[in-house]
Amino acid sequence: METATLSDHIKRKARELGFTLVGITTPEQPSHLNVYKDWIKAGHHGKMAYLETDRAIKARANPRILLPECQSILVLGIPYSNPHSTPSAVADTGPTGRIAAYAWGDDYHDVLKVALKELVDYIEELSGTSVANRWYTDTGPIMESELAQRAGLGWIGKNSLLINPEQGSYFLLAEILLGIELEADQAVTNDFCGSCTRCIEACPSDCILPNRTIDANRCISYLSIELKDVIPTENRTQMDNWVFGCDICQEVCPWNMRFAHSRGHHEFEAREGIQLIELEKELELGPGDFNKKFKASPVKRTKRRGYLRNVAIALGNAGQESSVPALKRSLLTDEEKLIRGHAAWALGKIGGSEAKASLGEAQQKEEDDWVKEEISSARKSFD
Repeated sequence: METATLSDHIKRKARELGFTLVGITTPEQPSHLNVYKDWIKAGHHGKMAYLETDRAIKARANPRILLPECQSILVLGIPYSNPHSTPSAVADTGPTGRIAAYAWGDDYHDVLKVALKELVDYIEELSGTSVANRWYTDTGPIMESELAQRAGLGWIGKNSLLINPEQGSYFLLAEILLGIELEADQAVTNDFCGSCTRCIEACPSDCILPNRTIDANRCISYLSIELKDVIPTENRTQMDNWVFGCDICQEVCPWNMRFAHSRGHHEFEAREGIQLIELEKELELGPGDFNKKFKASPVKRTKRRGYLRNVAIALGNAGQESSVPALKRSLLTDEEKLIRGHAAWALGKIGGSEAKASLGEAQQKEEDDWVKEEISSARKSFD
């Protein structure tokens, strides 16, 4: 079978599996490797220490470290819901929180591994032999966006995300390293962002850097998901009502508005009650409730303590006195100090006599030093 024909068959099968973007590139060293190294050196990766290891850097420089037999890399994109085309429910009462659109449905790691395995099986069937392979979806030490650009899937936007001229940026990437030679596609070399700076201007934390990278230390997605401990005080108000991830830089992108009627893959469609989070009710989630609600969901990555930490911050930012009883309960009774401490901050942010009394009561019984500091700091806001 001719190489081009084999490539065509593989691409056709990939589209049948739901990948609306399919391209092929080669495993040479990425041209953006120095940008990555400088990003690490500047500490813009936050506390994601796994990104700075020697293996992480060497593997990004040479995909053959991951698969010595690699001759081609199949790059795939699968769409998820575009918030512009998905109407949100309206809460009856109380403040609400938001979850990034990619996390509205099933966990893409679980969904894509099934499709990727089926695609590899198909490639081996076509080839008539076993084919060396490794596949990833946001899980391996590879330069995903550059590989996708080289494979013709789109260009890297000013917000660091890959943008496709026909689908925008609401899609997830996956890659299969293959030990067979396939015809490479033409890279996208044009920058269709032009002079537009909407994403940069809209970012509430100014985390988008001039070289199309992100300072994770200030990024709402990093803070609400990857950061596992205390959210720095200076970043809390910037998170507004985002409790898992953030879509702001995508929502304002003209390319996503242009394709507002596009639909995502059916397994990423919004679950009931996931687009609009009723924050006060969320604070009632016990460990079992959290696990049940977010089973097979990306949100489970934060664990209950990280998620309710974010919920408490969102309630503080909403500033409604009706939220004080829920926050008081968390401050006085939750077993997780991470939740108690951020609930104290939220009460200080909301203010009022009930919040002040709640903090005073907690000050008398709290035993953890960090939570005590948060309570003391919150009480100072009443002075």
